[in-house]
Amino acid sequence: MHDILIVGAGPAGLTAALYALRANKSVLVIEKATFGGQITYSPKVENYPGFLQMSGNEFAEKLVDQVLAQGADFEMGKVTEIKPSDNGWVAVVGDKTFEGKTMILATGVEHRMLGLENENNYVGQGISFCAVCDGAFYRDKTVAVIGGGNSALQEAILLTENCKKVIVVQNLSTFTGEERLVQSLTEKPNVECIFDSVCKELLGDEKGLNGLVIENTAGQTTQLDIDGLFIAIGLIPKNDAFKEYVDLNNWGYFDSDENCLTKTPGLFVAGDCRSKTIRQITTASSDGATAALAACKYLDN
Repeated sequence: MHDILIVGAGPAGLTAALYALRANKSVLVIEKATFGGQITYSPKVENYPGFLQMSGNEFAEKLVDQVLAQGADFEMGKVTEIKPSDNGWVAVVGDKTFEGKTMILATGVEHRMLGLENENNYVGQGISFCAVCDGAFYRDKTVAVIGGGNSALQEAILLTENCKKVIVVQNLSTFTGEERLVQSLTEKPNVECIFDSVCKELLGDEKGLNGLVIENTAGQTTQLDIDGLFIAIGLIPKNDAFKEYVDLNNWGYFDSDENCLTKTPGLFVAGDCRSKTIRQITTASSDGATAALAACKYLDN
């Protein structure tokens, strides 16, 4: 029996663990894939306060080491079910169960991928998902952005500030984002927009991604020589297994505000998995602290 079960070991979950442990609570963190979450795929992090530069993997390692030093327990595995118990909550991981007096869901999100061969191999080696995080690394270089909604347009606009050229590839005949963003993007002198086309192949070598093959609706293919690719075709929250106890919004995110509370007492949420406007390391860490302190308050009452 732990005081707090934390599902997810990204910045939100690990920060929650840190705050809970420093409040003398026992903590078990359950992670299905990678300790540190999506940030581990970022080659450089330059926007986290107090650190001039570090890799995403280095950031994750430091955070894990910090939490371990405070006495956290860790378990690898995917939580497929949660349920209330007489003493709090039970998390089901395969044929094992873990019990806690409270629980924090910090399940994060997954970037929607293109589904191409070797795609995962190029993540962090030419494929990125965040212009704020990685855009500066492509200063004076050529990048492509896949997508045509608000997120893709915002990413492309940010990239125009540093990149020599930004190529936006959209599978429809028009952009689906807001008109003000479309206008702002198309006014940039270093932007090329390609419509009615999809990415069919990723090109690269041991150093990373260096090109794309795109195909238009007429079946014609074109090779683009690029230095980086930003995929902005949506995020996928994985929250369905918990919807009995936490309301979801129309997009599948936990419907919780900055207080990180849910409709169920003793159950809290934190990080990119919840409804929010900004998804960055700093906001995930903020959620983690908020959720942990809320769980501690619940335990102490």
